[in-house]
Amino acid sequence: MKKILVAYFSASGVTAEAAKKIAAATGGELYEIAPAQPYTPADLDWRNSRSRSTLEMNDPASRPAIAGEIKDISGYDTIFVGFPIWWYVEPRIIDTFLESGDFTGKTIIPFATSGGSGIAAAERSLKEHCPSAAWKKGRLVNGGSAGWAADAAKE
Repeated sequence: MKKILVAYFSASGVTAEAAKKIAAATGGELYEIAPAQPYTPADLDWRNSRSRSTLEMNDPASRPAIAGEIKDISGYDTIFVGFPIWWYVEPRIIDTFLESGDFTGKTIIPFATSGGSGIAAAERSLKEHCPSAAWKKGRLVNGGSAGWAADAAKE
């Protein structure tokens, strides 16, 4: 039986709700990729060129710290990685997570929430940051069913 992890970053709670549904649908264990320094509403103001999120996203080398110990992924076969789409890709804290462990031989399935952007650019970016994983097609999960997740985890 495959062991599943549902790792996610959620700035406003929307992605967290999707992650909970995916964990319930797959029997996966939840892990929140929480920032060491939580984001304030001002940090998340994408219209402000000096906001924390804008500065991070404009710096490809930015790697926001994760709170606490980073999850040991060695015991998992399949890892769902969830996030809101920021600037058409994943937030930099997801890159911190992906670069923190050895994902060789792991199946990773991305999922995202978005106010209008698709997931394709994020999928390309994720693969660049973690080429050793076996990537499956990602999915936007804006309030939709998590039923696809159980099927994706079985493949």
